[in-house]
Amino acid sequence: MPLPDAEHATIGEQQAGTKGVATGREFILLVTALMATTAVGIDLMLPAFPEIRQQFGMAPDSTQVTWIVTAYFLGLAAGPWLYGPASDRFGRRIPLFAGLALYAVSAATAALAPSWQLIVIARFVWGVGAAGPRSLSVAMIRDRYDGDAMARLMSMIMAVFLLVPIVAPGVGAGLIAVLPWRAVFWFPAVVAGLLALWARRLPETLPVDRRRPFTWRAVGQAGLEVVTHRQTMALTVAITFLFASMTAYLGSSEVILEDVYGYGAWFPLFFGVIAVLLAINSLNNARLVGRLGVIPLVRGQAIIGVVAAIGLVAVSFTGDGQPNFWLFTLALCVVLPLVQGLSPNSNSLAMEPLPHVAGTASSIIATVTAAGGALLGGMASSAFDGTVRPFAIYVLVFISLAAASILWGTAKPVSR
Repeated sequence: MPLPDAEHATIGEQQAGTKGVATGREFILLVTALMATTAVGIDLMLPAFPEIRQQFGMAPDSTQVTWIVTAYFLGLAAGPWLYGPASDRFGRRIPLFAGLALYAVSAATAALAPSWQLIVIARFVWGVGAAGPRSLSVAMIRDRYDGDAMARLMSMIMAVFLLVPIVAPGVGAGLIAVLPWRAVFWFPAVVAGLLALWARRLPETLPVDRRRPFTWRAVGQAGLEVVTHRQTMALTVAITFLFASMTAYLGSSEVILEDVYGYGAWFPLFFGVIAVLLAINSLNNARLVGRLGVIPLVRGQAIIGVVAAIGLVAVSFTGDGQPNFWLFTLALCVVLPLVQGLSPNSNSLAMEPLPHVAGTASSIIATVTAAGGALLGGMASSAFDGTVRPFAIYVLVFISLAAASILWGTAKPVSR
């Protein structure tokens, strides 16, 4: 599939004229790798959950260990406020390197932490660092693409991004097989350092003449413009509930496989197969955006997603809350691709109306979605009762609310 204007999207270099020579496909690959640091900070940890429980005296089925994920997501929510307004003033590169440095240092801190409490704190700061590559990558993409082209590109990036969940649990399992479990913290620190070296080739995508003052008034005006735009905020709410669904899956899948089905040893394979399906779905989503347009597609996906989630709940009430493993997996394989396909499309629509404040818009969207998604998803994970019912019910509620927000926000061309 051809990249959307990949070879011609050199606005940043032409207008800004700053250091960095990565263009076209290298630019897209580099931005994808930067976004993937977020997933590396999550998925690499998952196989180490049993060792972490044992190390800190938790029960074998304790969900307390999921705070490793929740604290990270809360950091992802807080971090964008440091990067968005700063990047609208100083450009994207400087805040990006600051985020990568914080990512590496906090990962090393977690690796050296002597207590569970310090690990959780380090994971929060790690999330703050990860928020830089995450939110600034979206801003850089918005600097150079819009509309259906941005939605297609986000879907393609998501396809590559989803290779991380395929590889990372296996890498994590391999690391803890030959090294102490804290190696899953050291590895991302090394990855961040290598990416910082590669990112030196990244061009500045925000020209000097499009930068905004870094004052309370200017930041407040930009923020007000973002939060009062109906399309942007409706889609932001939708992304929050979609993210909550995926967070619930991340936080619940390991304990469901272990305690409901007794297949804990299959977790890396199970997680990888689902990720392959999601990656294939992302490529298909990019094709559908080009064929149908992003708004008709996202509205159709929202409606189908609700129907699929109802099916997941119906499955969850068979077998006294412990349905046949293959039937439950099949239901997941229908619901999760719909959730995942909606996310980049909704993100593109949320960013589309506000190119002149892309950094601030990206930071607000990232903050709301990460904080809301982490808290709601954590609530769903904590509701585990030995069956899959709480997970399925929460997913239905989240997808239904996301669909309502999407249908409202895209009901007609919006003008404020």
